[in-house]
Amino acid sequence: MNEQNKMWADRFRGVRAFTETLCKPLAAEDYVVQSMPDVSPTKWHLAHTSWFFETFLLNRHAPDYQPPDPLYPFLFNSYYVQAGPRFTRSRRGLLSRPTVEEIYGYRRHVNRYMVSLLERADDDLLAEIAPIVELGLNHEQQHQELLLMDIKHVFSVNPLHPVYSEVHPGETTGVSVLNMKWLENDGGLVEIGHEGEAFAYDNETPRHKVYLKPYRIASRLVTAGEFLAFMEDGGYSRPELWLSDGWDARMEEGWEGPLYWEKAEGKRQVFTLSGLRPLDPSEPVCHVSYFEADAYARWAGARLPTEAEWEHVAGEVPIVGNFADQGRFHPSPVSGAAATWAVAQLYGDLWEWTSSPYCAYPGYTPLPGALGEYNGKFMANQMVLRGGACVTSRDHIRATYRNFFVPHARWQFAGFRLARDAG
Repeated sequence: MNEQNKMWADRFRGVRAFTETLCKPLAAEDYVVQSMPDVSPTKWHLAHTSWFFETFLLNRHAPDYQPPDPLYPFLFNSYYVQAGPRFTRSRRGLLSRPTVEEIYGYRRHVNRYMVSLLERADDDLLAEIAPIVELGLNHEQQHQELLLMDIKHVFSVNPLHPVYSEVHPGETTGVSVLNMKWLENDGGLVEIGHEGEAFAYDNETPRHKVYLKPYRIASRLVTAGEFLAFMEDGGYSRPELWLSDGWDARMEEGWEGPLYWEKAEGKRQVFTLSGLRPLDPSEPVCHVSYFEADAYARWAGARLPTEAEWEHVAGEVPIVGNFADQGRFHPSPVSGAAATWAVAQLYGDLWEWTSSPYCAYPGYTPLPGALGEYNGKFMANQMVLRGGACVTSRDHIRATYRNFFVPHARWQFAGFRLARDAG
């Protein structure tokens, strides 16, 4: 086994182990709950990420491989139409079987064959499968995010307010919030998008030129305290601040504040993965939809940045921040190293809504076959978010990374910063 084989086998083990580390605080009952259609049970995430390696690697390159159950491909396919039929997403919570123990057995089965494949592959085979392995590992890291998002929602609807992690986000109430400053940018003809040999998703390519008018971008994310001022100024009852679809969503869903905010005995509280605690006005506002972010920006006399503006600034900033590796799983106020840069919190803490619709870059080409369904077919009715969050692994993010959600979604770890036209 040469160094390349060892590197891939070790990386595979590391990512797979971190997924299971994230599950350690859970009881067996927690693994099976689906609290809304967008949420998937934890055990489904564990199985689906195994299905990915099974479907796109083991079935093709491990002749002796057999799935533990012939129905697993049907149960754990997500949206890959070309890979075969799928169990309905909104009904995943009905699958009491296979059991959690059986799902872990499935993971061990896939792991054993994958490690063997990676350790024994000759140079030609390794060169062929390495890009798919890399894609599969990044795919699993995305599901690590989803797992934490989903279990937070599952726990939030439980009146007992269960605690996922005893690692408390920290008491920062009373911390002075750094004044929001505006970084001036001349714009002009700039390049965005991925280039080079390092991994990126196909939707980050090709690198291309865009023209930016001069703009200003805020030095940090909008805080909970600032968002509370918007609420207290009637932000949720002023339709002139809202896009039409946003107002409809606000009325239909009964939004009166960000998801997970509560009010008890006149005091505001927020549900976190460490349980219910007092709202900290100095931390970034979290779990808001694109519609809420856009309404706030209008109220503040600003707008959301485009993804090109965001990337143009972020490309000059090192990737440091509050990531899943730190185990805090909650956004932090600006402090420490992040405050030394003209624009802080670009990475980690929260995914940032931009004003850009999720669509193809000029010259975009999806991957061939079923893997081409990974990103391209979702390029409609979604908005782009950038920068990663406190539930994102540090080695998963880069300046060109394009996340995307429908504009009314709120359960993801999303916040926003402001921008303005210059001049």
